[in-house]
Amino acid sequence: MRPVLAAAAAALLSLSAPAFAAEPAQTAQADPARLAAARQTVDYVFPIGTYARMMGETMDKMMDTILDSTMRMPLKDLGGTMGVDTGKIGEGSLAEMMEIYDPAYKERMRLSTRTMMAEMSTLMTRFEPDIRDGLATAYARRFDAAQLGELNRFFATPTGKAYAADAYIIMMSPDVMEKMQAFMPQVMQAMPAIVEKVKVATEKLPQPRAYADLSDAEKAKLAKILGISREELEEKEAAKAAEAEAEAEAEAEAEAGAGDEAE
Repeated sequence: MRPVLAAAAAALLSLSAPAFAAEPAQTAQADPARLAAARQTVDYVFPIGTYARMMGETMDKMMDTILDSTMRMPLKDLGGTMGVDTGKIGEGSLAEMMEIYDPAYKERMRLSTRTMMAEMSTLMTRFEPDIRDGLATAYARRFDAAQLGELNRFFATPTGKAYAADAYIIMMSPDVMEKMQAFMPQVMQAMPAIVEKVKVATEKLPQPRAYADLSDAEKAKLAKILGISREELEEKEAAKAAEAEAEAEAEAEAEAGAGDEAE
């Protein structure tokens, strides 16, 4: 359940982050006059307190909607995104499976998401001044002084103020999210084919090396990066290898049993 919550939260945060199309990094300072005008623009479109408003007004409902939609998806669709043989998966949804494992999963998810969003709101509010600075610089690079002046004059009007106040939040409105949720089943159905295309695109690359393929120097470097001793690393890798071998044997036995039943 934690991966589901984490994925949903990450998706929401990506939606809530102001963004322009990716551009090459620029080190030159923006023109001071343009930067001053851009800061005024940011005061309109992303005023202090935007993240608190965003997280408080919309995130809880959005998380509920996204998680509910995810839980109702057929397990076969979810399995297909992970490369699992969906022919072996029975009918049913993730919610039906969770009801067996954890009858209180709905309330657990609700409390988890509320807590997560409250903490995220605090974190993002703390980070908000940096976001505003970045936005101001981005606007100053993207628009010249005349364009920024036109924007600010528009935002100073009643209609402009009304638009600017919701410029970022509107992307997370129920109307928009409803359309995005309707698109998710199509994404999940297409995912197995996408995974296959990824395999084809990467098939000429050498396979990732196993731990046994590493040199002593590489093993020592890996242990240092992980912050553990060489002995601890050896133990962890041995345990992983044993687990993988056991899983492979269990899968082979299951396939053999299925073949016997078919005969």
